[in-house]
Amino acid sequence: MNPSLSAVIARKRSPWIGLDTGAKGQISTLSSVVSTVSQKKEAAENRSSPSHPVFPNIKNVRDLPPVCLDVRQKQRISIDALSSEMKAPVLSEPVLPIQPKTMKDFQEDVEKVKSSGDWKTVHDFYLTTFDSFPELNAVFKKDATASFNTVEDSGINAKFVNAVYDALLNTPQDIQKTVLKGIINSLLREWKGPRTKDDLRAYFILLQNPQFNNTSTYVIYAHLLRQISTLVEADHHFLVHWLKKLSQKRFKQLVERLLQFISLRLFPAKPEEFPPITKCSWWIPSASKVLALLNTANNLAHPPLIPYTDLYNSTLDHIDLMEEYHTWQSFGNSHRFSFCQYPFVISIAAKKIIIQRDSEQQMISIARQSLVDKVSRRQRPDMNMLFLNMKVRRTHLVSDSLDELTRKRGDLKKKLKVTFVGEAGLDMGGLTKEWFLLLIRQIFHPDYGMFTYHKDSHCHWFSSFKCDNYSEFRLVGILMGLAVYNSITLDIRFPPCCYKKLLSPPIVPSDQNTPVGICSVTIDDLCQIMPELAHGLSELLSYEGNVEEDFYSTFQVFQEEFGIIKSYNLKPGGDKIPVTNQNRKEYVQLYIDFLLNKSIYKQFSAFYYGFHSVCASNALMLLRPEEVEILVCGSPELDMHALQRSTQYDGYAKTDLTIRYFWDVVLGFPLDLQKKLLHFTTGSDRVPVGGMADLNFKISKNETSTNWLPVAHTCFNQLCLPPYKSKKDLKQKLIIGISNSEGFGLE
Repeated sequence: MNPSLSAVIARKRSPWIGLDTGAKGQISTLSSVVSTVSQKKEAAENRSSPSHPVFPNIKNVRDLPPVCLDVRQKQRISIDALSSEMKAPVLSEPVLPIQPKTMKDFQEDVEKVKSSGDWKTVHDFYLTTFDSFPELNAVFKKDATASFNTVEDSGINAKFVNAVYDALLNTPQDIQKTVLKGIINSLLREWKGPRTKDDLRAYFILLQNPQFNNTSTYVIYAHLLRQISTLVEADHHFLVHWLKKLSQKRFKQLVERLLQFISLRLFPAKPEEFPPITKCSWWIPSASKVLALLNTANNLAHPPLIPYTDLYNSTLDHIDLMEEYHTWQSFGNSHRFSFCQYPFVISIAAKKIIIQRDSEQQMISIARQSLVDKVSRRQRPDMNMLFLNMKVRRTHLVSDSLDELTRKRGDLKKKLKVTFVGEAGLDMGGLTKEWFLLLIRQIFHPDYGMFTYHKDSHCHWFSSFKCDNYSEFRLVGILMGLAVYNSITLDIRFPPCCYKKLLSPPIVPSDQNTPVGICSVTIDDLCQIMPELAHGLSELLSYEGNVEEDFYSTFQVFQEEFGIIKSYNLKPGGDKIPVTNQNRKEYVQLYIDFLLNKSIYKQFSAFYYGFHSVCASNALMLLRPEEVEILVCGSPELDMHALQRSTQYDGYAKTDLTIRYFWDVVLGFPLDLQKKLLHFTTGSDRVPVGGMADLNFKISKNETSTNWLPVAHTCFNQLCLPPYKSKKDLKQKLIIGISNSEGFGLE
């Protein structure tokens, strides 16, 4: 769009958009723009239109009076005056203008311009189409006489919309100005009261306008977003389902446009382009609410149209996140806006900062209280009281850890320090990490019996064996909580379903009788743990023969426990209810729920309470299940170039020949070998939330024979590398070393 339009809309103060009057280049009233457009249309189409509408200075755009009392307005007033019994027969859909052109007609007109250079026909099309909501529907609705009152079909010819918008960006500036003036005219014609589905269709079409990529259109864009954001929930429901039907490309464009709008309003490159933030404080909340509709649509789509990370706004990493968090803590989702109300836009790195600072504040508060208690009892303060001090024997690692954590339950939110009995050494982080690694390796070993390792999915799941005491499952939960609290990355291979259950609910309920760790599960969740069983159940659902006669199954399942086969009914009297073609969906759903929820309820609830005993924080409400997994286990996305840039050296310089050989070899490794190297040196093949730099990776010179293999100290993320003389020798020794190291938590 030509910046001159900004000047057209920017000469004098507009009460509607609430801008201050300045000395030069000020904002003209939107009503005066509409007046000009209306007069031109009256001459062109002989239509009646008010010449100088007046708009009061009010805050809510939806309270604006209509430009004129057209047929739809008069009809709405008369309907509202009737009793509910008399309202029912009245059609809610207004009569629309006749569709002026088909998509083929429009494309032919655009093609003719290339040879004739005459844009008049195309200009007239844009002038008419964008002047009002009825005209938008007349052009883009598949059938002007059909209501399309379902979420399944918006009734809009999406290909036609795309063609018109794609062509618009290549038209002369006066046509693009005409479209924007028409949109202003359309938005000013809105009135109070419920919207028709045709109004929603118009909003849906206008939202896709690529002109809103330009900052000079942001005043208009902001008002469009405001009107959409203030629609009632039922209308949002329709918009969400229509949005999820968009193509991935168009959906992504909408998201990027809104994220850019928020970023540039927060940190404008040219502040003079926008009204003062105090005069348009509603811009960002309106955009965030519309972005929430897109997020909901993305979550409903299967598979999602874009990765959830594409909704992150990295600009927010540079604002005062704790102020946002405290505002949200104090006011919740009330009138005070906070980005924490829309956590899907906050990156995992930013959320980690919030959780860490919240944790630090809790740590300081608890440590301070311990100090005050000591002083009040006239006892000598001891610095050890400021920490969660764990003293354990290597030979009794699990039992000692369990006893210590049980005894020091009130200290879980203090900084963790570990001491191995009988060993000298001060814990500067290495002993703590070693304690985590050794515990995880022992607890997750198949012989220990707490977790079952599934080779097909390469993950662990809770053993369904019944026992008298589930405290060790609580210990695993505490370990995960302490890892998040102390920024330790664990090599735990739980399926995504585990983290979904861990946030069900994200805050521990005050009533201890309320079930925890129960979430809705699907065959996709089962497939991530037991793919063969999930495949078998899928076959059952799609089987075309007689299920009852051919499978001869009932609503009863069997499990082996310590060599004894036990049976469980999936519903009352399940052993007498055959599985048929009619009830097989119910059978599959009950079976999945039994496996992932009911059969392991006591184990998982102990695990749940253990985790939340450390991580109890409203900050958890900001997280998706996938993000909890990244906080606990790190990210699977490797960037070895970033690791190279952040690596520290001891005994080597980064220009030494051996180091140059090393990076030439590692950067040429396939992904599986790069993961093995990371696992060999750090104990995990995943990256902390902060990226490779947070690993504090170090390569030390090992003054040994070059016949030796490399050695790693996982507690310190340190690789000890002999000074190999050739790249071939280094590559051979490195591959042997990383391929034959012991893995933690795996068979």
